[in-house]
Amino acid sequence: MAAPPAPSRLRALAARALPYAPALAASGTLGALCVRAILAQAGGPALPLDDAFIHMQYARRLAEGGFFSFVAGDGYSSGATSLLWPVLLAPFHALGLRDLSLVYAVWALGLVFHAALAVETARLARPLAGPAAAAGAGAMCAGFAAFAWFAWSGMETVAFAWILTRTARLAAALCEPAPPDPATDSAAPAQPLSAPAQPPTTSAQPPSAPAQPPSAPAQPPSASIARSLALCGFVAPLLRPEGALASLLAAVALAFSASRSAPPAPLPAPPLPAPSPSRGGALWHSARSAGRLLALAPLLGPLVVPALNQLLAGHPTSSTTSVKWLIGNPNYDGPTLRAALLDNVRLLVTDVIDGGQWTAVFLPEGSAAVIALGAVALAVAAHRRGRPAHAAIVGALALGALLPCTYLSFLWNRVRYVWPFAPAWIVMAACLTRELGDAAQRLRPSLHYVTPLLAGAFAGALAARLPWAIGDLANSARAIDRQQVWLGRWAAQHLPEDARIGVNDTGALAYFSGRRTFDVVGLTTEGEARYWVAGAGSRFEHYEKLPPERRPTHFIVYPHWMACAPVLGRELVDATVEDQAILGGTTMIAYEARWDLLGSGALPVRSAPGERILDELDVSDLESEAAHAYALDPLADQRNMAIALAAPESSAPGELDPTRPELADGGRQHRTADRFVARLTAPPAEARLVLRVASDEGAELAVSVAGEEIGTVDVPRGPWVERALSLPAARLSTPTPIAITLRRGAGFHAFHYWIAGR
Repeated sequence: MAAPPAPSRLRALAARALPYAPALAASGTLGALCVRAILAQAGGPALPLDDAFIHMQYARRLAEGGFFSFVAGDGYSSGATSLLWPVLLAPFHALGLRDLSLVYAVWALGLVFHAALAVETARLARPLAGPAAAAGAGAMCAGFAAFAWFAWSGMETVAFAWILTRTARLAAALCEPAPPDPATDSAAPAQPLSAPAQPPTTSAQPPSAPAQPPSAPAQPPSASIARSLALCGFVAPLLRPEGALASLLAAVALAFSASRSAPPAPLPAPPLPAPSPSRGGALWHSARSAGRLLALAPLLGPLVVPALNQLLAGHPTSSTTSVKWLIGNPNYDGPTLRAALLDNVRLLVTDVIDGGQWTAVFLPEGSAAVIALGAVALAVAAHRRGRPAHAAIVGALALGALLPCTYLSFLWNRVRYVWPFAPAWIVMAACLTRELGDAAQRLRPSLHYVTPLLAGAFAGALAARLPWAIGDLANSARAIDRQQVWLGRWAAQHLPEDARIGVNDTGALAYFSGRRTFDVVGLTTEGEARYWVAGAGSRFEHYEKLPPERRPTHFIVYPHWMACAPVLGRELVDATVEDQAILGGTTMIAYEARWDLLGSGALPVRSAPGERILDELDVSDLESEAAHAYALDPLADQRNMAIALAAPESSAPGELDPTRPELADGGRQHRTADRFVARLTAPPAEARLVLRVASDEGAELAVSVAGEEIGTVDVPRGPWVERALSLPAARLSTPTPIAITLRRGAGFHAFHYWIAGR
């Protein structure tokens, strides 16, 4: 009997695409509502997050031939949180989509990934919860307001959620294969796994006749799944660094699959020569080795970005990691770090996943209880259906939401770091509906509709938040358009072409102005993240050392974010947007940069004839502090400032410098003790310590040299002063510990210490 003809490639493609049709229809309808709301409020294409324009700027530079340089003229920038999202956008720019027209491409990608995420969530839920609850999971995913918000936000959030969910689904399918279902698994073959490898013999082909080998032997479905899984595990961390979780899941699943492979059963002796058993064993061992080698592929994914950073920027960590990651932040010691992490976890559990104040726009109140019960239902479903690996993988994906708790804050941008792990919560909710439905049927067999009814109720509860979320999406897009986008266009029209703009929100200002930017936060400007993390005073001290050609000519910033008034000159224009909750501030202001105060506080205001500076500790200057082993308290970044005031009153001998009526200096607030090491090359004939300090309430400071107190100084209440105290010169020839300790008062502010002498 002749084998049935293979389906055409077009029919096969249609069969694979068929499961996506309902999801695409739902996503298309939802997208139309989102886009219509945005166009109505903003008057044109707009995006609700400035970060989306960071991706678009990187995409433009890629299309222009600059490999992840953020602005023309600068080199590689390690600030791209997502390596692949700009790569996906770059071809659209190369094809001619410019300015805001690129937003339509971003929206199209959002629609596709939104639909694909709903399909993958349903597929992940089906082996654990059955077809009815799985369909409900897909509906929950499609109607989840957070996914709708971010699908049309221009961010990579939904694409990342899709690849996490797909990785989890493939890993589970590889660990616990099931008879394939073409409607739910595009990677599965059309025939069941139990189908015989060879067709039965017929009268047209007697048993003694040798079987004709097919021209292209069918490949085991697990091989296709394994390759797809390895690819997903490799790609996931290129979309976001948290994708390392997907890499780990993929590697473990692939290694487990390779290790459990059994040798092939002995074949009956055919009439023609066949491979020897030793050759068959060698092939089996070769297949196992190939499987283990494939398991290493996902583990390479998390190494790509660090390798690029090391090669092109000289350091493996990204600037985003330096700014946002708690672990490794120099301002957090062990106890402070643990407290911050626990606070974040507590906030996640008690507010974020419960529909509290931070997520009420997306989640119904009390959602945490459903997720908790869903976790129990997940374990029950795994036991009842023999799916422990599926449940473990879903649980690992759900626990991935703890990863953003390691950030300085995961509340930025509508909690966008948490939502990619939400499909696991939806799967657990689907398991809950199935277990409750089965329990109802055990009580009364006619209650077969309970599972789909509950799944529909959960989907409806999530979808009920859609009007609120769509309104917030449109309002936020309007706010960004009226502030950052407007200021970017203003800069393009009013600032010189060679201007360099200092910014704290860098996306739209760089994208629309066409001017070089200087990211004061350090996300897109290499080398600045360290100083942003340290605080405003450290940034001011750092700017003193920057070459003039690297300094901004203008600033467009939120003044309270910048917190560095000495470098902000004349105001040029501002953009004020009220009735919004997405912006970093109601008003963003464009300034001329002011650099005349740089270095103005480098010397004491009084100097005696013939006296010179023998050593200097410039407080807040990170390099000076490190050179003098200056001791910092935890959370020192929160008490770091830069100020400009009239020249301080001084008790030091010598003449007052009349050319410095105003000084600027960085300093650290609310100190109770300052300890550092003085380093002089030789013992001076005489020496004194000059302190530039201040106190809100007045203070008395005790000064010790090498552990011995040598005197005290009084600091009056009010602005800064300079006080001088004689030092035992003979003891200053070697590195000498010096301590300034609060004797009286609530605290003091330290700006500068000099050892002057002859």
